[in-house]
Amino acid sequence: MTQGAAGRDALLAEMGTGLLITSMIGSSVNATTGDYSRGASGFWVEGGELAYPVNECTVAGNLRDMLRRLTPADDARMWVSRAIPSLRVEGLTIAGA
Repeated sequence: MTQGAAGRDALLAEMGTGLLITSMIGSSVNATTGDYSRGASGFWVEGGELAYPVNECTVAGNLRDMLRRLTPADDARMWVSRAIPSLRVEGLTIAGA
């Protein structure tokens, strides 16, 4: 994936409120509809700043919609085999946070 123009902190600031996911567990994808859900943990973001850790929540959405809403940051580590930047995805449902 091509890197974006903004850094991760800038994407967090633009996000305002949401979840910075640092770990994901399991997965469930409906191959027909693209509906997706997965366990996650990370940090809750308020006002563009990390507020507190979050554990054992679920994120859900539709894969086709998610892929259309990706905003990459400029922080891909080009020296590793998978150079993937941080990604902001809008419109996911968060439960249990």
